[in-house]
Amino acid sequence: MYEKDRLTCSGVDLGALAEEFGTPLYVYSGDQIAERARMLQREFAAQVHTVCYAVKANSSLAIMRMLGELGCGFDIVSGGELERVRRAAPEALGKVVFSGVGKQVWEMDAALLANDGAGIMLFNVESEAELEVLAARAQALGKTARIALRVNPDVFAETHPYISTGLSEHKFGIAIAKARAVYARAAKMAGIEPAGVSVHIGSQIRSVEPFAESVKRVRALVEELRGDGMDIRFLDAGGGFGVEYGTAEFDAAARVAEYAAALMKVLDGAKVHLLLEPGRFLVAQAGALVTRVLYTKVNGSKKFVIPDAGMNDLIRPALYQAHHEILPVVRSDRENETADIVGPVCESGDFFAHDRSMAEVRAGELVAILDAGAYGMSLASNYNSRVRPAEVLVVGGSARLVRRRETLDDLMVAEIL
Repeated sequence: MYEKDRLTCSGVDLGALAEEFGTPLYVYSGDQIAERARMLQREFAAQVHTVCYAVKANSSLAIMRMLGELGCGFDIVSGGELERVRRAAPEALGKVVFSGVGKQVWEMDAALLANDGAGIMLFNVESEAELEVLAARAQALGKTARIALRVNPDVFAETHPYISTGLSEHKFGIAIAKARAVYARAAKMAGIEPAGVSVHIGSQIRSVEPFAESVKRVRALVEELRGDGMDIRFLDAGGGFGVEYGTAEFDAAARVAEYAAALMKVLDGAKVHLLLEPGRFLVAQAGALVTRVLYTKVNGSKKFVIPDAGMNDLIRPALYQAHHEILPVVRSDRENETADIVGPVCESGDFFAHDRSMAEVRAGELVAILDAGAYGMSLASNYNSRVRPAEVLVVGGSARLVRRRETLDDLMVAEIL
């Protein structure tokens, strides 16, 4: 929000942070992230549950530590993310859910041996082949792997095709019609304990109906499996709860209340431990990418604004055609102009906005690309041998550096001449 015509994050001037830490710079409101986590915990208080933060959205150790201190668990999709949990919130290793279609042997071993040998809470198994490998590794290590099959409920959710995961043609999960037979097989495997059922239908879903429908189908499967004699305790409803990018109103509290009511209505009397895997909802709107305008130029009828951030810093517009509001850090009374906001990377696809109407900005001035807390830094790369940005976390009006800017030496430290 603006305070005296200067854009702030939790009361801290973004311009001052840019001067201190340089640009491009990711800035996150820890206060907003914590409040979003508490919203979910409050609305689901009547249901035994664990909020398992989806680390892939933003894997900052500082953010993970803060969420761990709030009682959250974690949804991971790699051994690297498991190691991040171990370093940031080791007390939460027993509340880790391991998802993903391509788990490697070393990753399975690390998860089985985590938490002082007690292992993680749950493996979300996505294929029969994976189940066989996991059983072999559990037997070899003398451990038991608690598993949920990630079932594919064939529920359509209106979202970008790249982040839709719940239809039969997607690579994720096991067809729900086939799941009961696979569970029967899993129950006979040494080293495997069927303990839950998991579902995830996609990301950036704004309607509660697809979530309710998928959980309804999963609950029916849970009841069938219990009838088969299995102790199914966990129902993992996945993540994907969407936010509004751009200028649309977003009443987060009202949306969470609607979401919770829909799920708890379906789960009434089910006696399950509900697992929720929010990522974007917790961090997206808490983050901004602050960047300094290098140049402006006109080619024919087109005006271009060229800041020092590029698609390697925030790839969402190029990858998903995602909309991010872009605001001047210092508000002026200049008239609006229409321009393309493009980065310095050597690709025509390096853009943040096309034909965007916004107040005129000039070389040397700062702009903030909003709602960049999710899938911004976590998807950042070193393309064009560009160093990745620094990150700052603001909590209670106090800002601290939580990741330093990379150096050119960092870029080449692993290379061998």
